[in-house]
Amino acid sequence: MSKKEKVIIIGAGAAGYFTAINAKEKNPDLDITILEKGKDVLQKVKISGGGRCNVTNACFDPKELVKFYPRGEKELLGPFHQFMTGDTFQWFDDRGVPLKIEDDDRVFPEANTSQAIIDCFQNAVDNLGIKVLTNHGVNSVCKNNNKWLVKTKEKAFEVDKVVIAAGSSKKVWELCETLNHTVINPVPSLFTFNIKDKRLTDLLGVSVPNATVNIIGTKLEASGPLLITHWGISGPAVLKLSAFGARILADKNYQYNVEVNWLSRPTDKILNVLLNLKKKEPRKTVALRSPFTEISKRLWERFVLFSGIQSTQNWADLNNRQLEELSNQLTKGNYNANGRTTFKEEFVTAGGVDLKEINFKRFESKHHKNLFLVGEVINIDAVTGGFNFQNAWTGGYICAKALSEIN
Repeated sequence: MSKKEKVIIIGAGAAGYFTAINAKEKNPDLDITILEKGKDVLQKVKISGGGRCNVTNACFDPKELVKFYPRGEKELLGPFHQFMTGDTFQWFDDRGVPLKIEDDDRVFPEANTSQAIIDCFQNAVDNLGIKVLTNHGVNSVCKNNNKWLVKTKEKAFEVDKVVIAAGSSKKVWELCETLNHTVINPVPSLFTFNIKDKRLTDLLGVSVPNATVNIIGTKLEASGPLLITHWGISGPAVLKLSAFGARILADKNYQYNVEVNWLSRPTDKILNVLLNLKKKEPRKTVALRSPFTEISKRLWERFVLFSGIQSTQNWADLNNRQLEELSNQLTKGNYNANGRTTFKEEFVTAGGVDLKEINFKRFESKHHKNLFLVGEVINIDAVTGGFNFQNAWTGGYICAKALSEIN
């Protein structure tokens, strides 16, 4: 008869549930308890993807997938060869939750609601006899001979193995520091750029399908859809840039200049288009219609105005300086960013337990045997699009395999 080992998982989020379920399925003799400091569980799953839960992303090559992780790219390559996007599809499908791929490669449950994922997890822990205790914030974790002593305000637990899966939590990071782990100072990731500029005023909701955005004075650049908001600019291009530039932009105290190429095309090519329009449509009013399908009429009118072109001028009336300025507005727009606005669906941070202190073959601490760390508690984060959840599934699965082994 196998030994019945006790496991505590700190954090009732995606990583905690996924770890618990897989570990119990692999080894039914494990006695697993999940501890959650609040009264609710799986809150991030609930609100992800606008309440639909962006489960993963349809990138099926580990070498390509790791490129979406500003922190953790090197460390996740091996784990992704063990549990990958395709495995995530299979895992949920096996449990009656088929997934679908949308046009932007984001992946959601076919049911189109995060409740499908929550119900899947909740049913699994109920059926497997995994205990979930809410209002059990952990105050301390310490070694007690060959056991671990985990104390909450309510109770003390003596267990064989501990998994820290509590996400981005200051208190949990302080707990990790008491266990001799180094915590990389957390800074915000996935945020929008606060820009007050008359060129963007009152254009809330206007978007372009593929802009290129770069932070002037750095090598940071990203391309993708861009959205004008009431506080500045957002969309995948900006969010990706904020993720890869999280530390650089924090060091700048979120004050920097942004260059936007609204068409993701070279300035000289756009200038040639404008020169040809002057020849082909000399009598047409410049401000009346955007010659670029990607640029809406409202946005085009704004660029025309700020290029020193009057609303009544025809193409034939424009001099070279005006044409050059218009091409620059379209491809080299310089905007001053001052501050940030958190992208609330994601609320991701760059920071956490130093990756050098984790054995990624098991997601186990290099400092302590039978102490595991998964999810955003470690210094791994990704761009928006389901990648942070994939990190949780992969880490949880590999950690579960290690938990299922009897010491």
